[in-house]
Amino acid sequence: MAITPLDIANMALAVLDDAPIDSLDQDVKAARLLNLHFDLTREAELTKYAWVFAILRATVTGADSGGGDCTLNFAYELPADCLRPLPPTHNGEPDGVPISWRQEAGLIYSDLRGPLTIRYLANLTDPNDWDALFTEVLVAALAIKVAHPLTHKSGMIDIARSAYDRALDAALNANAIQRGGRFYAASWSARRGDSRGSR
Repeated sequence: MAITPLDIANMALAVLDDAPIDSLDQDVKAARLLNLHFDLTREAELTKYAWVFAILRATVTGADSGGGDCTLNFAYELPADCLRPLPPTHNGEPDGVPISWRQEAGLIYSDLRGPLTIRYLANLTDPNDWDALFTEVLVAALAIKVAHPLTHKSGMIDIARSAYDRALDAALNANAIQRGGRFYAASWSARRGDSRGSR
């Protein structure tokens, strides 16, 4: 079933027990607030965590920036849809050997001569490309943003925060978010007797 930004906005309003809107352009307070916060909140939530569905890879060619020996002098331009690069490795795989790097604006600098395969979090704008668990997190994040200006009830902020925590825990437990450089495997942790990753 196709989902729209309006559906997500109305789910956020449902968290706050508020009436649905007909359009994000509707001239009512709820629509104005959600329209104001929607895109920035989506980008922020995509950027915060390494959502598996949003990880893309690209092979980029570097240019020698002339920084001299033993410096990060090869510059690589990040893809236009990149919100945040993931730590690059020699082979471009999450469990590969890490390389020295730094980011400045839309460039990655490394001492590795290209081409370089990078993994990054992409700015995916179509809700139908999102994992359902990310949608739940975004719904709750929007509810947090608009709770006070819309309802003027501090209790609604707590309700929205609780919904956010539950949604994020569900995403972590379902491995919808990549932890560290590798995918988190709850079963392996359990076999080791390590329950730190389980929340």
